[in-house]
Amino acid sequence: MTRPVQFGLNVDPNVGGLAFAERISKIADETGIEYAGVQDHPYNGGFYDTFTLVTWLAARTSNVRFFTNVANLPLRPPAMLAKQAATVDALSGGRFELGLGSGAFADAINGMGGPARTTGQARAALSEAIDVLRASWKGEPFAYEGEHYTLPGVKPGPRPAHDIGVWLGVTGPRSARLVGAKADGWSVSAPYVPPQRLPELNDLITESAEQAGRDPSRIVRLYNVMGLIDPAGRDMFNGPAELWVETLATLYTTYGMNTFVYWPGRDRERQSRLFAEEVAPAVRAALHTA
Repeated sequence: MTRPVQFGLNVDPNVGGLAFAERISKIADETGIEYAGVQDHPYNGGFYDTFTLVTWLAARTSNVRFFTNVANLPLRPPAMLAKQAATVDALSGGRFELGLGSGAFADAINGMGGPARTTGQARAALSEAIDVLRASWKGEPFAYEGEHYTLPGVKPGPRPAHDIGVWLGVTGPRSARLVGAKADGWSVSAPYVPPQRLPELNDLITESAEQAGRDPSRIVRLYNVMGLIDPAGRDMFNGPAELWVETLATLYTTYGMNTFVYWPGRDRERQSRLFAEEVAPAVRAALHTA
């Protein structure tokens, strides 16, 4: 069974931008948009801590679910990350999902004391982190020994309010296979993974899921789309609402993506409302998925 289409809005963690972040979150909360995503760059002095901001926003909303887009694993050890995620989920009434990445911007990560890893090492650490997260959320004491993480005696808690999804922000073929084998979702951005690459990577996710005995139709396949809803635009991510509807419906039916998070290039509050009130409902109607 194919997942129904879902939508999200980007919320930036800018220092001094709390009121703006709250307004964008409330647009999602009040219009039936499923998700609000917050990027995580701990080394950016102009950003609030993502988990703290998500907690603050969740306390000011009732319906929208939040996710990290995506959490920086090298700077967030997985046992502590599991506790942070479970706490946010419990406090929000089960409205949190964990987007997780192996860490871009290596120099900035190293500058904050994070480990220096090759691409292969980063992928292996990501795989181990999923194991630690899953074990932690079961709520029972455990030990874990891996190549990158050794935890001799974890006493986890609190329990999350729901089964938190782990959505990997990865772009390569080997990492796509990790999504299918272990993760609940895939979160990528159009500038880094253009539409023509999506079928290949989606096929790898599906194949890997089937090999692992998992149902590939349950995997969230999230696409961060950057652009503008603008009558003057003339490409797939810049154009009138009608063009956006066609674009997203095609990305769903032809390219295998099922969740779309909007990052407007400017005029963000008005653009977010246009997406929530005009584009998302029309895509649902076109796909007959309420």
